[in-house]
Amino acid sequence: QIQVVESGGGLVQAGGSLRLSCAASGLPFSNHAMGWFRQAPGKERELTAAISRSGDRTYYADSVKGRFTISRDNAKNTVYLQMNSLKPEDTAAYYCAAAPRLDSDLWGYWGQGTQVTVSS
Repeated sequence: QIQVVESGGGLVQAGGSLRLSCAASGLPFSNHAMGWFRQAPGKERELTAAISRSGDRTYYADSVKGRFTISRDNAKNTVYLQMNSLKPEDTAAYYCAAAPRLDSDLWGYWGQGTQVTVSS
């Protein structure tokens, strides 16, 4: 059974930091690109950051470039999202997902999400 579990969300003041974790089980983790998506109330879910299967390539949405860093530990089947200099507009539910490769649109195996709230 494939399971993806996000953790690390919470309430933080603007300018603060959070580190999200996503632990995956039941799938060949190192054979999948991993991505972090976010969805704010009333908005569509958007790809925020993604990392290739080996971790040698990354993608960031323009809105988070220079502030967020995605990384992965294939030995632990875990992907991370370090979020620095948080802004109120980063408030959203953050989800982890897997895809066959970094440039794929076939994202799946969604987790339940973790809420990030940034107060001004």
